[in-house]
Amino acid sequence: MERKLFDEFEPISAKQWKQQIQFELKGADYNETLVWESMEGIKVKPFYHSDEFDTKLTFDTKATDCKILQNIFVFDVPKSNAKALDSLNRGADNIRFTIDNEAVSIESLMMNLPSETTIYYFNLTFLSVDYVLKLDQFATKNKYNFVLLIDPVGQLAAEGNWFQNLEKDFEAISQIQSKSRIPFISIRTGLYQNAGANMVQQLAYTLAHINEYFNRLEAISSPITIEVSVGTNYFFEIAKLRALRLLFNTLADTYNHKLHCKIVVAPTKRNKTIYDYNVNLLRTTTECMSAILGGADAIANLAYDALYHKDNEFGDRISRNQLLILKNESYFDKVNNPADGTYYIETLTEQLAEKALELFKDIEKNGGLITQLIEGTIQRKINESAEKEQELFDSGKEVLLGTNKFPNKNDKMANDLELFPFVKTNPRKTLITPIIEKRLAEKVEQERLNAEKNA
Repeated sequence: MERKLFDEFEPISAKQWKQQIQFELKGADYNETLVWESMEGIKVKPFYHSDEFDTKLTFDTKATDCKILQNIFVFDVPKSNAKALDSLNRGADNIRFTIDNEAVSIESLMMNLPSETTIYYFNLTFLSVDYVLKLDQFATKNKYNFVLLIDPVGQLAAEGNWFQNLEKDFEAISQIQSKSRIPFISIRTGLYQNAGANMVQQLAYTLAHINEYFNRLEAISSPITIEVSVGTNYFFEIAKLRALRLLFNTLADTYNHKLHCKIVVAPTKRNKTIYDYNVNLLRTTTECMSAILGGADAIANLAYDALYHKDNEFGDRISRNQLLILKNESYFDKVNNPADGTYYIETLTEQLAEKALELFKDIEKNGGLITQLIEGTIQRKINESAEKEQELFDSGKEVLLGTNKFPNKNDKMANDLELFPFVKTNPRKTLITPIIEKRLAEKVEQERLNAEKNA
């Protein structure tokens, strides 16, 4: 009779494990020594056990379908076209064009680019029904798979103003919905993470953000694209993406919407640095790993030098190759639902979702996201969270290697800055106070740059 290897061992309960741990602690307090609390108020235990779970969360995170997304800002149309073709030939699966000019010719931009097998995302920095209809007609005629990234609510949050105003923006969105067959609703939530919101806030604000469209648009039938940023809190970020999909499905079901969300992920800028910039490669690698395991549909990696260099071939190639290594050498694309059965991640997912849902309900009870943006409540809450994290960084409790721990004093950057890597001040009249993205290391870096210049 065949016997399995572990049949001769008696199962050990969670209570027995905890008793053994307390014995090994030799009198030290279990909770004070081994349990820590996250920024979100989640207490993390030293171990998790199957007998603590009554139900199992069900997910369909297809790591095998995760795509490599290449960002291209369209300034010179022929060069952008050539870059897109080169990127696809060198490992990218999909392209995200950022267009800030209605004069950009879609025919010229898409010349000789493959159709049907590739998804092309169009991030428009303006709101034009006519331009969207041109994209729709071109895609239909030439059998291209286009996805539009249009988010007036995100425009208000980031810039402080609508494209025109609330009524006209949603009127334009309604026209696009009725006249275009391209998926068009985008929820740009990376802003919340990059400005310092904790994960519960990110999820709750994202849900409230989506709910503004569910409330104001009728019969939404096309998939919704959610653009997300992830940081280096590895397991929490996996759980965050899983919780996001769970919360979206719950909200969509409430409205009887039979649609799904497409989650597009990018590494955060908040923990990136200009000094010891090669560490950014390590940060983005683990962040991309979290994205894949958490169920991202597409990942646009952040180049290690994106803070201080203009777009360049070397930075793009390295960032794309990071994802290719994860896919082709680390086999991250070989297993679907890779986080299933991991009790720690299951617990984090459930707790993040529950806390986010509670906050979401509070936001809706007090008028919804747009109302709370106008009142300044969202901005204040994000600032409070960002300040707590900043204090942890300033005190050395939150570590960025090469910046607030083990800095290389001989590292010089003053002559290498092609871009201004700090918060930019742009005085202008706005309807609301915009949510401002800010990196943790900015103050330290500015002090070091000033010291370089004065040396």
